[in-house]
Amino acid sequence: MEELINRIFNIKNSNEFEAIALEVFKFQYENNKVYGSWCRLMGKSPENVFSINSIPFLPISFFKTHNVVSFPTSPVHFFKSSGTTGNETSKHFIYDLSIYERSFTACFEQFFSKIEDYCFIALLPNYLQQGNSSLVYMIDNFIKKSKYEESNFYNGSLEDVIQTLKECEKENRKTILFGVTYALLDLIEIEKLNLNNTIVFETGGMKGRRKELIREELHKTLCQGFGINAIASEYGMCELFSQAYSKGEGRFFCPNQMKILIRDTYDPLTYISDNKTGGINVIDLANIYSCSFIETQDLGKIHSDNSFELLGRIDNTTIRGCNLMYEF
Repeated sequence: MEELINRIFNIKNSNEFEAIALEVFKFQYENNKVYGSWCRLMGKSPENVFSINSIPFLPISFFKTHNVVSFPTSPVHFFKSSGTTGNETSKHFIYDLSIYERSFTACFEQFFSKIEDYCFIALLPNYLQQGNSSLVYMIDNFIKKSKYEESNFYNGSLEDVIQTLKECEKENRKTILFGVTYALLDLIEIEKLNLNNTIVFETGGMKGRRKELIREELHKTLCQGFGINAIASEYGMCELFSQAYSKGEGRFFCPNQMKILIRDTYDPLTYISDNKTGGINVIDLANIYSCSFIETQDLGKIHSDNSFELLGRIDNTTIRGCNLMYEF
């Protein structure tokens, strides 16, 4: 298994990706009780699956109702989705946290540079409050690896965040600000900034504190408030081990161990071509001890440069596939 994991993190081209994806599919079919049962209900097995497009994708809602694991032992940890009050949340049970750490490190450094070279300022109060957040775990790891003592979670005064950003700018220090949406808006209402060395990541979420804004309007407001040209984002979730990144304009790129497919919203077994909107399916090969093939409830489209856009959510999909759910 160690050899397969090493190959996952050293994929060089699409042919290698597909070959490894088929290996991972076989492993999870045989070792993941939930996913294997789903595949059999879909009439799929390693004997009749020979390409990525034939691999069944597990509806993400199963993470709310089942233990989606590809290992027989007790988990060492779990991540939980944020959810909303009264709603059941997803849980991702973890066999080996070092694989998650290896994955998010590779993802970040593929699109940016060495983690230790950045000062990380995290403005994520609601994620910290919920507990067991995969995003908090990732950023906490970044903070610990950073060579700057100013790297931290800032959950008190927004004036302290502003002062730290100004100090980093004065020192020409490469800085990343991770912020939940409402907190970033609160910050620029206190003072407008002019940042030249800072990347601002908007992690989403008004949490009922502000009126929801469309992405274009929100990012325009944030760009004006921070004095920057673009707002960055990451596409990740508690059910995954990898993250896609956008440096601006809402166009995300996948790391080498991750791939996005767009399915027809009316026929989930059919995939559609570039620049057409459909449901997002994610292949995350780093998620080897859970499920690497996940059918999300997100809408998106892929462009010819292999970037993808996130366009919202599919209506009435919370319990998609529930008629096939049963106690395993």
